[in-house]
Amino acid sequence: MYVLYSTLLFLLLLLSLPYWLLQMARLGKYRAGLSERLGDVPERLHRDFSGLPVVWVHAVSVGEVLAVSALLEQLRSEGAARVVISTTTQTGQRLARQRFGEENVFYFPIDLPFAIGAYLRALRPRVVVLAETEFWPNFLHKAHRSGARVAVVNARISDRSFPRYRRFRHLLGSVLSNVDQFLAQSEEDARRLVEIGAEPARVEVSGNLKFDVAPPRALPFVEHLREELAAAHVGPTLVAGSTVDGEESMVLAAFHELLSANPRARLILAPRHRERFAAVAALVAQSGMPFALRSESRIEHEKWSVLLLDSIGELATVYSLADVALVGGSLVPRGGHNILEPAFFGVPTIVGPHTENFRDIIGFFRREQAVIECRPAELTSHLQQLFANPKLRTQLGARARSVLEAQRGATARTHNALRALLKETDV
Repeated sequence: MYVLYSTLLFLLLLLSLPYWLLQMARLGKYRAGLSERLGDVPERLHRDFSGLPVVWVHAVSVGEVLAVSALLEQLRSEGAARVVISTTTQTGQRLARQRFGEENVFYFPIDLPFAIGAYLRALRPRVVVLAETEFWPNFLHKAHRSGARVAVVNARISDRSFPRYRRFRHLLGSVLSNVDQFLAQSEEDARRLVEIGAEPARVEVSGNLKFDVAPPRALPFVEHLREELAAAHVGPTLVAGSTVDGEESMVLAAFHELLSANPRARLILAPRHRERFAAVAALVAQSGMPFALRSESRIEHEKWSVLLLDSIGELATVYSLADVALVGGSLVPRGGHNILEPAFFGVPTIVGPHTENFRDIIGFFRREQAVIECRPAELTSHLQQLFANPKLRTQLGARARSVLEAQRGATARTHNALRALLKETDV
């Protein structure tokens, strides 16, 4: 099975090579870490750590790096193992290097035996940890055969993936047999894991690590903007974060209508992908509302109603400026994004109807009436209600913060499980 899979994957990569080359040329994507992805183990990973056992953690992108950060800090602080982290995306790589040091971070290799094998031989990990649903067949197979214990933490099976996984249950069951322990986000995820082929005895529920993510650090830009907005007595402020194609026009139209009753209101608009910054800036310009760009050297608060956050890594902190938050990827069918970032600051939050990627998180908030879910046509009316009612904003934000606090604890449970796996390798 693995030979056939490797052959098909190689042919697919070969046939799609023109696409990858075009993406590299046009957008600079996938160029970073190319040699590492092809199995060239960077010299920095060969540092001598006095024979400490290695724990290899794979976290695809920023969301997964943030989710496992507290867990990794605990493992590292004990000094019982060297923790190395691989990521797939460039933004995830940048964040992981900032938090855990360049010498411990690298790009995840493509799922072909020669690339995977190079890292397993160099690192000789005792424990391999994958965040969420990274079921790479060769990686799991070769890691298991190397003698490492394999765990999938914060495991989730999305509504979109579940039917496809279930269709290939018999093949996937063989792949999942290489995993020693699944730590699922919820009972529903645990049930789905078993249904797609995981052994029931290896599946348990540990909760969602994202509830344990620490609040983002303060940023000078955000603190300066907070002072300027307060001094100018403007507001309410709407932060529309992680918006995707098709959403910005809805948000701008709704906010334009709000300005007639709230002329001192402000909108901070943060598109999800940096390659769309220019297109979104053009949309804002077409709206006729005065705007500024985060990238400008000087932002004069009295000259803009809309601020375009054309930067990476600042949105989580910018939510602290919000009187109301809208979390994107949900007004159009993209599955939604993480609503915990505004919840950290007790900010009342609106999402659209498409939140299946965060099914369980949204469920916790829905049950406590701690989030507003609306259809695109209802967006303006919900924003008007929140802008006009500070008491409602306070109540909704407080409930959101309470939900977040009530669900903490997954990091400790996951940490205990990984420590037990690491001890098993000492036998």
